[in-house]
Amino acid sequence: MKTVKKVIFWVLVGFALIQFVPIDRINKPVDHTVNFVDAKKSPEKIRTLLKNACYDCHSNETVYPKYAFIAPISWSVKSHVNEGREHLNFSVWETYNKDLKANMLTKSVQTIQGKTMPMPGYIVYHNEANLSEAERSLLVQYFEGMLKSKTY
Repeated sequence: MKTVKKVIFWVLVGFALIQFVPIDRINKPVDHTVNFVDAKKSPEKIRTLLKNACYDCHSNETVYPKYAFIAPISWSVKSHVNEGREHLNFSVWETYNKDLKANMLTKSVQTIQGKTMPMPGYIVYHNEANLSEAERSLLVQYFEGMLKSKTY
């Protein structure tokens, strides 16, 4: 029994100590001349869908929820945000070249249709990101329209 208490004690001490490991949650300033929804003058419905379902991980406008301030969950959240921004960052859209934009839009269509984005774990805590079939179709149509007209 003493061993169990010691293990629990040291686990709690470790948990308390990891709370002091700093995580950078500061967003870079957004230049609205290169931000996707502003530069493309996206319709309000598209803007809202993207902001609710995509922008937390795929822009410099991340709003960190309360649970993102508790280690080790904070590490996972920050890792997901960093990875999301590496794949596609709507805040710097106009800095990408045409080929990269076309590729990102194509992959976005695939992930929306395949329901791999938004991530299922994200939807659990962010109900506004749980896109209906109609909302998914709207985003797909918008992105496909950009691809067909090459207005990306």
